[in-house]
Amino acid sequence: MPFPSLGECDYQSIFWSLVAKEFLIYKGLQKPLVYRGFQGKFIAWGISSLVLGVVLGGLIGSLTSMILGGVITISVIVLGLFITSQQQKKGLHTKTRYVGVFQIATVLKLKNHVKKKENRI
Repeated sequence: MPFPSLGECDYQSIFWSLVAKEFLIYKGLQKPLVYRGFQGKFIAWGISSLVLGVVLGGLIGSLTSMILGGVITISVIVLGLFITSQQQKKGLHTKTRYVGVFQIATVLKLKNHVKKKENRI
């Protein structure tokens, strides 16, 4: 009596051929993700400023006037993209940059810290 676990059945070979397919994975060219000048996480910042501008402008436009909603939409989108581009110039990770000349005071005390070894027999 053939057992399916021993590989003597025909349906197992059909199933295995369906499962054992190999798919090629495109790994890219090892370049950073760039879309219209925005890199990495700043792409999401730009998209979120666009979405926020459209939603906020649409909400203001429906509650008050279409002209005010359009002005709000354009101003939020422009301001958001400007802030995103300025943050991108600072770098991917937020760094603290100090401006000026720093003078580090060093205090050196010359003491004899070496203990004399006693001659032991």
